[in-house]
Amino acid sequence: MSRFRFSNIMLVLGLVFIYAPMVILVIYSFNASKLVTVWGGWSIKWYVGLLDNTQLMGSVMRSLEIACYTAVAAVALGTMAAFVLTRITRFSGRTFFGGLVTAPLVMPEVITGLSLLLLFVAMAQMIGWPQERGIVTIWIAHTTFCSAYVAVVVSARLRELDMSIEEAAMDLGARPWKVFFLITIPMIAPSLAAGAMMSFALSLDDLVLASFVSGPGSTTLPMEVFSAVRLGVKPEINAVASLILLAVSLATFLVWFFSRRAEERRRKAIQLAIEESAADSWKQPDSRRAPAPL
Repeated sequence: MSRFRFSNIMLVLGLVFIYAPMVILVIYSFNASKLVTVWGGWSIKWYVGLLDNTQLMGSVMRSLEIACYTAVAAVALGTMAAFVLTRITRFSGRTFFGGLVTAPLVMPEVITGLSLLLLFVAMAQMIGWPQERGIVTIWIAHTTFCSAYVAVVVSARLRELDMSIEEAAMDLGARPWKVFFLITIPMIAPSLAAGAMMSFALSLDDLVLASFVSGPGSTTLPMEVFSAVRLGVKPEINAVASLILLAVSLATFLVWFFSRRAEERRRKAIQLAIEESAADSWKQPDSRRAPAPL
């Protein structure tokens, strides 16, 4: 009983330690005072003032745009890499390829950002592209970084799949590309969604890589917040952070809600199929008939 109480206390303390700063941030986003550390009453003027702060809102929209592009590209590249690592077990350089895929997970972001900066500079001198660093270069850098996470998540899911379903579909005449899109992709859809959300969050949060590969007019939200915090936290920053927390919370709730509904429908379908099969087995006549009289 004491262990149970101690675990509950530690759980509550851990949740408070994680979420208390977020709650304080949301509360102070309604602070009427210009000084963040001084409470001046309740007000929503900082949320209204965001509409006039074109620089901050521009960085928010730019970060969301790059994060969406990164999520799509990272899921595509990470899924292909995971498919190669799990389904093509023997090929020349497989160990080297696996190391290249997972290298961004352990490599410091400073090294990755500096390497990409030197690469873009060398490419601009050799082929004339990119002429200037901006959204495209940030997108490439974030995709390079996030694809490793997607590859690891999708690889774990692919290793758990029962390949007999895919083999049965191909035995029935389905082509490999059709099996991949109609059977494999639906079965790994949860891992794809998890990889996409992880890539979106990592791209939206990244500061180091964007600082190396960005150029004039391509400031992201983390860069804008970091530059503003060095001069002192502004109330608009609290308002933007609160809106992002609200958006992430709503997105997480919607994903959980629809996933739960899909799981409930799947369980009902399985239960219905079991009941129908049981009913059919009762309706079938006994195959053991009495022999005909002589």
